[in-house]
Amino acid sequence: MFTGIVEELGSVVAIEAHGDAARLAVRGPMVVKDANHGDSIAVSGVCLTVVTVEEDVFTADVMRETLDRSCLGSLREGDPVNLERAATLATRLGGHLVQGHVDGVGRIAGRQAAQHWEVVRIALPPGLSRYIVEKGSITVDGVSLTVTSVDDSVDHPEFAVSLVPTTLALTTLGHKSVGAPVNLEVDVIAKYVEKLVGDGHE
Repeated sequence: MFTGIVEELGSVVAIEAHGDAARLAVRGPMVVKDANHGDSIAVSGVCLTVVTVEEDVFTADVMRETLDRSCLGSLREGDPVNLERAATLATRLGGHLVQGHVDGVGRIAGRQAAQHWEVVRIALPPGLSRYIVEKGSITVDGVSLTVTSVDDSVDHPEFAVSLVPTTLALTTLGHKSVGAPVNLEVDVIAKYVEKLVGDGHE
């Protein structure tokens, strides 16, 4: 479990293909300082399990399912990634409850800079718009954000978020251009509610 508050902007050191999986090596001095084999670290919103730690680099195995359903499959050596260690019972919940389970890949549809922040519009993949509401929470590349508007048009559904200077400076969202893919995780509560209502439970 995570909170969507990025601790560090890390970088991809290497990606090794292993048949239908890959081993990802990531540099992140802050998140590895107390990391051990088996710990969970969110990499741009994807919960991965630490395999090895050597100095300021950790490795994690990524299965085909994750490569297909997230942006991790398109990463290259040197790419920046958002990093967050798993939450503890003493963690401040500055964002919202984040599982690190990507629901789909969106794309940056537009960016509009203001004086002190930037409005970013994100195009949604099919099937996710029903989980997104104005002023609700969503995780974009592992960053907990508040939805500022939603466009539910059938052909091109999208939503918007407003990014403060800290988010722009300290996460991948400050550097991604229009058309770039982003990992999306909707609020898990919405999915549970849909399941219960759909099954006819009261």
